[in-house]
Formats: sequence, structure tokens, C-alpha cells
Amino acid sequence: MPDITWEDPFCAEGSACFRLGTDPQGNAYIAVAGAEDTYLTDSREALRSLILGIKAGEADHLL
Repeated sequence: MPDITWEDPFCAEGSACFRLGTDPQGNAYIAVAGAEDTYLTDSREALRSLILGIKAGEADHLL
């Protein structure tokens, strides 16, 4: 498993919690809180775009 530094969980009202993480090579990760051993990885920019879309209400169905 890569050396991932996880941020505190983000929990929306009535939704599952998820965590974001990064590694020293510049990759970004997203996982359901409590299941960090099963994660998605992509570039930081790709996951940043996803999170900005969620926060803007464009993808709230993903949560």
C-alpha cells in the first residue's frame, strides 16, 4: 500500500463519510471512512475537480 496521508473524514448530512489522502508522489486518493484499504486514486487535479463539483451541488448524488 502506498504511504498515504489521510485527511479527517468528511461527512455530509445523511451520507456516508469519505476521506481524501495524498502520497509523496503527488497522487490523490478517496475512500469511504473506515475502509481506507479500498480506495480510488487519480491525480490531485482530477479529484480536486470532483470535490469542487460535489461542493457546488453538481454531483451530490455521488455522496
